[in-house]
Amino acid sequence: MKKIEFSSPCPFCSLPQARVIDSNATAMTIRDGYPVSLGHSLLIPKRHIGSFFDLSKQEHHDILELLDRAKVAIDKEFQPQGYNIGINDGTVAGQTVPHLHMHLIPRYTGDLPDPRGGVRWVLPDKAKYWP
Repeated sequence: MKKIEFSSPCPFCSLPQARVIDSNATAMTIRDGYPVSLGHSLLIPKRHIGSFFDLSKQEHHDILELLDRAKVAIDKEFQPQGYNIGINDGTVAGQTVPHLHMHLIPRYTGDLPDPRGGVRWVLPDKAKYWP
């Protein structure tokens, strides 16, 4: 896979410890600094790495373990009715931070008039596939 290069320093490599709400051996969870919904969280490997596909087996396991724990915590605190889970992997996919991070975005009834299609809306002309 082609290395992802960015010109600015990585904001996730120097996060203040106060931003971290959960962690394990190789990954951490923070609340998104620019949330799209209440409880929007990021799961981030501690090692500076650009792509999900370059994670070690342990990092892969650990980030998914934190994803499960974050969902339980968000359910308890905010009671969303659904979730979107997303990764922008590569600049062509919209990745703007050079450090892999997984979005866990809580969804709430009525936050969009018609939420059908979910993540398919990254390409709006292809999103609506139903009649």
